[in-house]
Formats: sequence, structure tokens, C-alpha cells
Amino acid sequence: MDGVDALRSILQDLRIAVSLCTRLPLALAAPVADGEIARASWALPVAGMLVGLIGAAIYWVAEGLHMPPQAASVLALAATVLVTGAMHEDGLADTADGLGGGKTREEKLEIMRDSRIGTFGACALAISLLLRWIAITTFDDPRSVAIALVVAHSAARAALPTFMRLVPPARREGLSSGAGQPPGQSVAISLALGGLALAGGLGAGAALACALSLSAIAFLFARLALEQIGGQTGDVLGAMEQTSEAAVLLIAAAHATL
Repeated sequence: MDGVDALRSILQDLRIAVSLCTRLPLALAAPVADGEIARASWALPVAGMLVGLIGAAIYWVAEGLHMPPQAASVLALAATVLVTGAMHEDGLADTADGLGGGKTREEKLEIMRDSRIGTFGACALAISLLLRWIAITTFDDPRSVAIALVVAHSAARAALPTFMRLVPPARREGLSSGAGQPPGQSVAISLALGGLALAGGLGAGAALACALSLSAIAFLFARLALEQIGGQTGDVLGAMEQTSEAAVLLIAAAHATL
């Protein structure tokens, strides 16, 4: 592959990742072929950075209009939800409902398919939104908010390719199964980008704490998914992203107050 082809491949992967993670109007030149999502998964942290930047921009605007930090934080959080189409929030709610409400593997998977939200899902969403909002309100200035949002959204997506590679799909159909298994190169690049975001944005101490927390979260979700539904789904990936995002924001906020 020459330089031009390599650049085209990189741009195509970026477009796929952004189209997958957001509702931004990036029309792809052709339908995504089998395996292209898995290959492009290395760019998920980049798509996350874009989501974080959009949230940060809204915070800057709200702060410039002299809104209270609490209101600016709500608007920043709302912007990230809107730009992603609440895709990951939906996954969190469905996973909480399925794992919390179903008795058998089949029941859990059926509940996760249901678009209606239940008690477990509502509680999970409320807790996630509150934790992220509290973390954002902790920072003293828009620059710190911007760094935290960009790092959290990037790092929270960095482990997803690894999870997709190591944990088999629970179904033969669906988004996760159709995406395929990411190649080792995509996994390595994604982890490297996430690590760079953590180290560059938060510093060594906070980055290490985040890395350990994200590893623990991934292990927990892998164990739950394998034991309860036999593998991972798109909803499980969304739930893992949301939990990881909240963890990074909380750790960043904790270190900011030291």
C-alpha cells in the first residue's frame, strides 16, 4: 500500500468511527463492508476526542454567557448526549435492565432488545448522569473541563476494540457481531491513543489511576457478560463506555482538587 492509499484508508477509518459514534453528517462514500468496522475500531478514541471537544465548546459558550458552572456542566453533558444520539446511554440502560431483570440468558438478551426502559435502566442512567455532572462541576475553569471531557471520551472508547477482540459476541446477529473482531494492530493503536490521552491530559498519577480503573471495569464487564449472556453485545459495549467515562471524569476531578 503506497502513501496515498494509506492516507485514504486512515481517512476512511476515521469517517467510519465518527459515523459509528456520533450523529454528525459524515456520509460515507460507499456502504461499510464486512470487517471494516473492526479494522476502523482503532479510531474510536479519536471519535471520542471529537465528542469531548463538542461538549467542551458548549461549556465555553455557556461560561462566556456567565451561566452558573452547574448549568454550563448540564449543557456540556447534554451536548455530548445529543451528538452521540444517546447511543451509549441506551446501551447502559438496556444492559442494566437485561442483567438486572432477566432470569435466564434468553430472557436477559430479550430484555436488552426491548426499546422500553425499566427500573434498573432508569436508575443506571440517573446514577451515570449525576456522577458525570458532579465531576464536571468540580473543575474551576473551562480549560480543565475541556481536558477532562476530551480525555474521558477518548479513554472510555480506547478499550472497546480489546474487549471486542477478547470477548465473543453473545448473538450471531446485531451490531457487535456484525462489526467483527478487531485485528491486533487496531487494538494496539486504540490502546496507545487512549494511553496518550490519559498521560498527556491528566498527568502520570491520575493516568495510572484511570488505567487501573478502566482495566478493572473491562474485566468486570467481561465476566458479567460471559457469565450471564454468553458474550458481549453492542449494549454491553455502550454500558462499558459509560462506566469508563464516569470513572475517568471522577478520577480527574479528584486529582484536580488535591
